[in-house]
Amino acid sequence: MRVLVIYCHPVETSFAAALHAAVLGALAAEGHEAVDLDLYAEGFVPAMSRQERIDYRDPTRNHAAVQPYVDQLRAVEGVALVFPTWWYGMPALLKGYFDRVWIPGVAFDITPEGKVTTHRLRHIRHLAVITTYGSPWWLIRLYLGDPVRKIFTRGLGRLCGPGCKMRFYALYDMDRATPAKRAAFLAKVRAGMKHF
Repeated sequence: MRVLVIYCHPVETSFAAALHAAVLGALAAEGHEAVDLDLYAEGFVPAMSRQERIDYRDPTRNHAAVQPYVDQLRAVEGVALVFPTWWYGMPALLKGYFDRVWIPGVAFDITPEGKVTTHRLRHIRHLAVITTYGSPWWLIRLYLGDPVRKIFTRGLGRLCGPGCKMRFYALYDMDRATPAKRAAFLAKVRAGMKHF
């Protein structure tokens, strides 16, 4: 299977970098082909330009500035995202990727009447999110309702193919995680990605 691995963290020695390497290693070990997209290394520009916003609903023009990323997305059967959760959401760079790449004509369509149809990404049958939270699970899950999980399971995941297998791996309380806890989470991610 061809899997787009979208990685978003600016520090190459971070725990997110270790998770990124674990995902790539597990996919390779199982014979999957990884298309590795490191948003920071690529110098991806997250801000939508004025012209991109003007052209947003025009699928004949809206993806011109991001064509290589659109081509990546169209050529895979799975997507794995590796990123830290900052301020209860995705890093700005990752959010900008979705703003600029998962657009009408690529991820969904908008009819002239304003109806949204979601058949464009049916080829994506697997979606994995690997993230960390600085806060404890009870604050994220119980008090805040885990907004990142909802964005992917109730939002972006629904744009993928029917029956898309969704995996969500979260390490909560990262700021106080012991080496043993981090190692256990890495092992969990490796094991999960082997069955991607």
